[in-house]
Amino acid sequence: MTDENNPFRFRFRVRYGECDAQGVVFNARYADFVDIAVNEYIRTLFGDYQHLLDQDLDIQVVSMTVNWKAPAKFDDVLEARIRAGRLGNTSFTLHLEFFRHGDGQFIADADITYVVIQPSKMAKAVIPDSLRDKLETGAPGVLISHAGETV
Repeated sequence: MTDENNPFRFRFRVRYGECDAQGVVFNARYADFVDIAVNEYIRTLFGDYQHLLDQDLDIQVVSMTVNWKAPAKFDDVLEARIRAGRLGNTSFTLHLEFFRHGDGQFIADADITYVVIQPSKMAKAVIPDSLRDKLETGAPGVLISHAGETV
């Protein structure tokens, strides 16, 4: 299984337009943050997204929950830490935790569940062993940053 002590990490900077009238990140933006972080994770695990499509495979979101712990503000650098959760027959869940880079403040966590589909039939598909193995292993120690921070 994934290494919970050394997860995949993705860093990004909060932009002004992602904040609400109270000066904190607007709650709906966390869905964007999850999507951006998961795209980097999926790219790291499976390579170019086209690689999945070339196998007549795709993933679709069926559920997402977010729990907020503390506010994030404009120009904060957030770090999403991602690991696999439940791996079913046709679906899988990824667990994300968001921390403020620098002081380590726990900002939020999220669970997102995907179903694997076969696009040519628009029907559920069993998770192939090759994808399951990569999801189980994860990407321990990988850090991708779009924040421009000093590491």
